[in-house]
Amino acid sequence: MAAMAAPGVTMGGGGWFSALALGVTLLKCLLIPTYHSTDFEVHRNWLAITHSLPISQWYYEATSEWTLDYPPFFAWFEYALSHVAKHFDQEMLNVHNLNYASAKTLLFQRFSVIFTDALFVYAVHECCKCIDGKKAGKELTEKPKFILSVLLLWNFGLLIVDHIHFQYNGFLFGLMLLSIARLLQKRHMEGAFLFAVLLHFKHIYLYVAPAYGVYLLRSYCFTANKPDGSVRWNSFSFVRLISLGLIVFLVSALSLGPFLALNQLPQVFSRLFPFKRGLCHAYWAPNFWALYNALDKVLSVIGRNDKWFGSAVPTHSPSLRDSLGHPHLHSDCHLGSRGFLRCLILCALSSFMFGWHVHEKAILLAVLPMSLLSVEKAGDASIFLILTTTGHYSLFPLLFTAPELPIKILLMLLFTIYSISSLKTLFRKEKPLFNWMETFYLLGLGPLEVFCEFVFPFTSWKLTYSFIPLFLTSVYCAVGITYAWFKLYVSVLTDPPVGKTKKQ
Repeated sequence: MAAMAAPGVTMGGGGWFSALALGVTLLKCLLIPTYHSTDFEVHRNWLAITHSLPISQWYYEATSEWTLDYPPFFAWFEYALSHVAKHFDQEMLNVHNLNYASAKTLLFQRFSVIFTDALFVYAVHECCKCIDGKKAGKELTEKPKFILSVLLLWNFGLLIVDHIHFQYNGFLFGLMLLSIARLLQKRHMEGAFLFAVLLHFKHIYLYVAPAYGVYLLRSYCFTANKPDGSVRWNSFSFVRLISLGLIVFLVSALSLGPFLALNQLPQVFSRLFPFKRGLCHAYWAPNFWALYNALDKVLSVIGRNDKWFGSAVPTHSPSLRDSLGHPHLHSDCHLGSRGFLRCLILCALSSFMFGWHVHEKAILLAVLPMSLLSVEKAGDASIFLILTTTGHYSLFPLLFTAPELPIKILLMLLFTIYSISSLKTLFRKEKPLFNWMETFYLLGLGPLEVFCEFVFPFTSWKLTYSFIPLFLTSVYCAVGITYAWFKLYVSVLTDPPVGKTKKQ
């Protein structure tokens, strides 16, 4: 990455940003022939559904097991892509061509992800404008904006999930980061509109909706503060509240209106929220439930003979997640746009920790916005590095084929080494980013990888206990992510309120 960034060092203005964006785009092109997951077939099937069937059948079609289960805007997004896809290979748009993956289909779908990543690149550029440059060093590579650009554009997790495993997260995170940038720039209506649109592209972003709602209510609907930074209650603007409500209503009407007219909203919602799925995904996401399940399993084995313990699946509801993840929203969001960003990350991470049927890829919902905070404060940089390193390693099981093993290890090492070294340089005048315990834990990822990839496959346990590598990866990473979540929570609760020290 340093080599790729080098051309930009000699360029004036923002030429370095273009060099970074071009460099990562070339890397994405090199990854085109790599392994792709069943998500490749999922999106091919959605192209076929939206192209060849009337809208009334989109959320009923079930020829493939990979039925359409994203909100309507994403369905229209697939519909738009399908009209380009037909010029590559018309056969990919046949609903009955299950698991169709011709060379032209592969090229089209890979390039569609790379092309739509342009929105992510633009969003990163806008986010960089919001970064405080007071800590900027003399060298370009020591400037917070440069470091943030690398952390986002070259994010390891996003690279392997989108451009190897296959998904369109870059496009979606582009919408999210752009909405964040607009709020940081005090362009509240634009930020609200972009987030409303995002929710109708992928409903997982509902996890962070409370942060948006509270921040917009506090910072946009209330138009004035007292000298101590607290809200001036008589400054509430009903006009602004109505304008925000109108944005949400119009976007929702555009998205869901056709299905309301067809009397299909219950069917759409049944696809979007399939609560019949279990609490945990097949590969346990590294969260609280992974730790719970591991402890439950150990206790059940210990007490099996003497019946000391019973194995129970916990009753889970959104209220548990809300009580653990969102109690500090009101008290922190009044701290301004940075407080909003911290609340957003806390919502995302709390939902990952305690959510229902969470996928391991959802950790990116906390990692990417945390990048913005990591270049402004040493304490946040420490949390970011622990969260990112552990969260990224937890994605390794997504790429289980031999050819991708050196790729994922090399890319992970490059990104991790750059992240740690650049942030250590940025905050070199402050205390170390890690204590001995955190350093020991992060170094433990190395022996874990050696055991899972190079030792376990040659043991006799491979046939009878094939789940052990996934089990160890999930539980070990859950410890680190839980620690990062707890550390972030404590920092939100204990940081002094900036509203009392400076004008908002």
